[in-house]
Amino acid sequence: MGQGPRSPHKVGRRFPAGGKRGRGAKGSGRPLPGRKRQPWPPPDGRSEPAPDSHPHLSPEALGYFRRALSALKEAPETGEERDLMVHNIMKEVETQALALSTNRAGSEMLQELLGFSPLKPLCRVWAALRSNLLTVACHRCGVHVLQSALLQLPRLLGSAAEEEEEEDGKDGPTETLEELVLGLAAEVCDDFLVYCGDTHGSFVVRTLLQVLGGTILESERARPRGSQSSEAQKTPAQECKPADFEVPETFLNRLQDLSSSFLKDIAVFITDKISSFCLQVALQVLHRKLPQFCAHLCNAVIGYLSTRSSSVDGSPLLLFLRDQTSSRLLEQVLLVLEPPRLQSLFEEHLQGQLQTLAAHPIANFPLQRLLDAVTTPELLSPVFEELSPVLEAVLAQGHPGVVIALVGACRRVGAYQAKVLQLLLEAFHCAEPSSRQAACVPLFATLMAYEVYYGLTEEEGAVPAEHQVAVAAARALGDVTVLGSLLLQHLLHFSTPGLVLRSLGALTGPQLLSLAQSPAGSHVLDAILTSPSVTRKLRRRVLQNLKGQYVALACSRHGSRVLDAIWSGAALRARKEIAAELGEQNQELIRDPFGHHVARNVALTTFLKRREAWEQQQGAVAKRRRALNSILED
Repeated sequence: MGQGPRSPHKVGRRFPAGGKRGRGAKGSGRPLPGRKRQPWPPPDGRSEPAPDSHPHLSPEALGYFRRALSALKEAPETGEERDLMVHNIMKEVETQALALSTNRAGSEMLQELLGFSPLKPLCRVWAALRSNLLTVACHRCGVHVLQSALLQLPRLLGSAAEEEEEEDGKDGPTETLEELVLGLAAEVCDDFLVYCGDTHGSFVVRTLLQVLGGTILESERARPRGSQSSEAQKTPAQECKPADFEVPETFLNRLQDLSSSFLKDIAVFITDKISSFCLQVALQVLHRKLPQFCAHLCNAVIGYLSTRSSSVDGSPLLLFLRDQTSSRLLEQVLLVLEPPRLQSLFEEHLQGQLQTLAAHPIANFPLQRLLDAVTTPELLSPVFEELSPVLEAVLAQGHPGVVIALVGACRRVGAYQAKVLQLLLEAFHCAEPSSRQAACVPLFATLMAYEVYYGLTEEEGAVPAEHQVAVAAARALGDVTVLGSLLLQHLLHFSTPGLVLRSLGALTGPQLLSLAQSPAGSHVLDAILTSPSVTRKLRRRVLQNLKGQYVALACSRHGSRVLDAIWSGAALRARKEIAAELGEQNQELIRDPFGHHVARNVALTTFLKRREAWEQQQGAVAKRRRALNSILED
């Protein structure tokens, strides 16, 4: 099959890996509380708030809370003594809530303390901050305290009714947790533009939208709370939020009220960088919980942008796709639109403009989101026909994300898979001679054309040289890029991944080891193990090149994870081979921080000392796995 005419770009092109998106600017000596102690007295040196300023947190008070938090972390996880400690500490927090919230070190400790707090103490702290809500929400430290308080709702809402019954008649706040959240939402709604437009206050709005919708977005769950130090990264178990949780109907009603506020000033939320983030989060939450209202909001955005000044080369929407702020909002709109509306948007505004968008330094990102949202052959067909002639040019311009997104769409829809693979081979200059196809995996993984990867110099128009197997085997695997890894993962999930598997099988043991040890490349091995298109026979043929590399794999951060995955799916015979190889370096494994986990998972000590018992144990595990697979297949 001929390679066809060369791209106007020079032979031996190194494809830029795609940079980051260019979007604008980058103590008192008190004993610790115990089971039989009275609630902690106020710390010495407590300061009164100065007029027209944030209250000052004295060094003595700061030391007090630091020691209290440390003691709480060291206390047993359950028990009467711990409950009393939490109660005493939170009672003191209540009296200094504003001072703690507006102090950098104090706010970090308060965020952690909120993770330990039961319902009633947290409500009292929340109520103490209510009179200074705007001050705290727009403060660089206070905003994180309010976020942490809101993010406790998945943990506390389920126990709210039960705890209220238990504490009925006791001293406590006059408002329930539900009332406090609704009150916060009402105050935010009254000054919506102020909160959304403030650098810090917008974070409160975004978190509030998620809590009202009963869904904590992945970006929020991944963001660490409090201090960035290693100690603070050890967040309590309560901070691990589920993606979705049950909320009262009043929360969804308030969510709709808040979302209606976007419609009143839609121009501000489209053009203002800070405010736009709030609308983006609202679209994500509404898409999950109130899809009809999400569609209404999307139509409002598209309708507003479509009526602005006309673009010389088509729809006015094209101008906003090139804008740093509005393009981010349009990315989210593209992701949440229903397929019929996405099809009409493409036909009315984008068709015929995809190549121009792919070449633009900003507009290529919303184009990627459009490709991510493609789920039907009717939309993929015109998109593919428009982009397929320029894949090499797009790669050369440093926008590989567009190509990876197009490949992902082909995988998802199940169409054009053979065509896009052939186009990739041509773009990376390994389509002809056919011997070069065996090198496609290193090229895709590193996003380098054949000549660049192997350091060849070829004249324009010259006949491409044959692939030299010996040279390829002697070369160490290049640095695997994240996008290159994603590309290979998509290709391995194609219906016929044979060519990619043959190229993987051509890698030497050290090269395959480098791939498995790479943070990005290790996920390519995951795809080999999990893709339904890769048969057990083909999988075994690729992985057999790792023989002799198991110890090095086990002693690697990412390689050990790959070896665990290989082990969990291996038959008894393969397990014996792996255990035998690892057993030769047992002491080295035990001393290694990653290897000793692998040794334990493999039961290496039992294998070395009581082989028959080990075989019985592994046989039983294999039998259970076969039974489970049989059930799942049925």
